[in-house]
Amino acid sequence: MTHHYQDLIQLFDGQFAGSYNTRLIKGTDEPVYLPADDHCPYHRIVFAHGFYASALHEIAHWCLAGSRRRQLQDYGYWYCPDGRDASQQAAFEQVEIKPQAIEWAFCLAAAKTFRVSTDNLDGAEPDREGFTRNVQAQLNNYLKHGFPARAQQFIRVLQEFYKTPSLTLVGAHQEVCTDV
Repeated sequence: MTHHYQDLIQLFDGQFAGSYNTRLIKGTDEPVYLPADDHCPYHRIVFAHGFYASALHEIAHWCLAGSRRRQLQDYGYWYCPDGRDASQQAAFEQVEIKPQAIEWAFCLAAAKTFRVSTDNLDGAEPDREGFTRNVQAQLNNYLKHGFPARAQQFIRVLQEFYKTPSLTLVGAHQEVCTDV
């Protein structure tokens, strides 16, 4: 199956541009969330380089952000760039469990391989397997108890577009790719 970022833009904007005044935008370098301001009348989820996975990841963050956070650049969160030490990496991974679990669900709904991202190539060596287990546990928790409303809405849209079945619990035996 072929995955094009243009499809994600169309699907996202079709669901959320009107009701949330938010659009998905192909960017260049770093992804960023930009609230509406004097220069642009709508909120922008900017994903990196036209990468499909980057778009899904940034949408997942947006699905978790409450209305107050959606008024702040990058939702008001800190970001410590690549090169984090072990304690910074642990803090990063703790914050990333929920968005990556939602991103995994988006990948399942789009019939796309999910790759957990520890995003620290030049820093402390992360525990990829442990982080993957934590993300998987959160995904299964969402599958049992429900996703945030906007995430569930986008999952349904992806399932309709890619004609994928309902999501089921993800077991340890299922294939998942980790970043290298």
